[in-house]
Amino acid sequence: MDFALSPRAETLRQELLDFMDSHVYPAEPVYHEQIAASGNPHHHPPIMEELKAEARRRGLWNLFLPHQTQWTDGLSNSDYAPLAEITGRSAAIAPQALNCSAPDTGNMEVLTMFGTDEQKEQWLVPLLEGQIRSAFAMTEPGVASSDATNIECRIERDGDEYVINGRKWWISGAADERCQIFIVMGKTDPSAPRHLQQSMVLVPRDTPGVVIERSLPVFGYLDQEGHCEMTFTDVRVPVSNLVGIEGGGFAIAQARLGPGRIHHCMRALGAAERALELMCQRVSNRIAFGRPLAEQGVIREWIADSRMEIEQARLLTLKAAWLMDTVGNKGAAVEISAIKVVAPNVALKVIDRAIQAHGGMGVSDDVPLAAMYAGIRTLRLADGPDEVHRRQVAKRELARYLPVDLPVDGGRI
Repeated sequence: MDFALSPRAETLRQELLDFMDSHVYPAEPVYHEQIAASGNPHHHPPIMEELKAEARRRGLWNLFLPHQTQWTDGLSNSDYAPLAEITGRSAAIAPQALNCSAPDTGNMEVLTMFGTDEQKEQWLVPLLEGQIRSAFAMTEPGVASSDATNIECRIERDGDEYVINGRKWWISGAADERCQIFIVMGKTDPSAPRHLQQSMVLVPRDTPGVVIERSLPVFGYLDQEGHCEMTFTDVRVPVSNLVGIEGGGFAIAQARLGPGRIHHCMRALGAAERALELMCQRVSNRIAFGRPLAEQGVIREWIADSRMEIEQARLLTLKAAWLMDTVGNKGAAVEISAIKVVAPNVALKVIDRAIQAHGGMGVSDDVPLAAMYAGIRTLRLADGPDEVHRRQVAKRELARYLPVDLPVDGGRI
């Protein structure tokens, strides 16, 4: 492994650091003020369009997409990792400003890899241009969605149309008025082998039968993009809206979620770094019992442990990114599962220490720590809970020791 960035990535990193200092951090209070003034927690604040224009002017646009296409030059996962980490320092603003925010990134990758020319022209191009947003409707309230084969939403063919019926929730981005397209995953053939029952279809927002039931808060926070519960009742779309092939939904989901997981981990490290900075600043100028908190032994342990844990998580994340570049997403699957557990848990530890060091201020909105904690805590569930990823790591370890004729996990390797 070579930890040196490519010359292009290093140039982008320096440009991004300047963009964060000169535009993103100063925009944070403006962003929240504009949303609050609108009276709508899902209002799209005008400051975001200003940031997007500036980011694009600087060449900080669509950096996430590793594929060489007519619209993007492509960066390796290893080169993108430190850039995504920087954006994680202001997760509500920076990723969107660069057109690198979930769930659009995963949806754009799906359309790039599996979309038809017509689907790309209608939906991928405006997404790459930052003109619209999108959502990925997979998770359901009635089943354990950690196993995607449980999905109950039905997608049934009727002549030249698909008819969709089902209920989804935690559909990120759906509350944003700019969200114009949903990639919906459901079952087209319940009688097929369990990993070939699912398909994905494109459903425009204004299609009759698509209803947003509610926007779900996360620890009391309502994100600007929203995380919604939705119903699809007799929703009809043309057969041409199928993504890939019938029965290919599970495979497409796996292709989509791998890069999405590592992007989350990269941004989580950025949040951890900012939390550590805030903690160090706080304890350096806060006096208690006659001396700065920084002189307390327990505080120094928090700082040292935080630095060491961040570095360990970053190295594991970089290894996973390197493997994705060299052996592909499938070859890096176990390492991706490992970082999906490690990075959010490390970030939560660091943020929790920073909250403690800030005292009462730490749990207020005067500093970003409470919101950061709420956001990162969801990552222990999103894109597969910790327990599922630990299971994947354990399966590979056990496979080295069990007899070749004794399958791991009751035959479900």
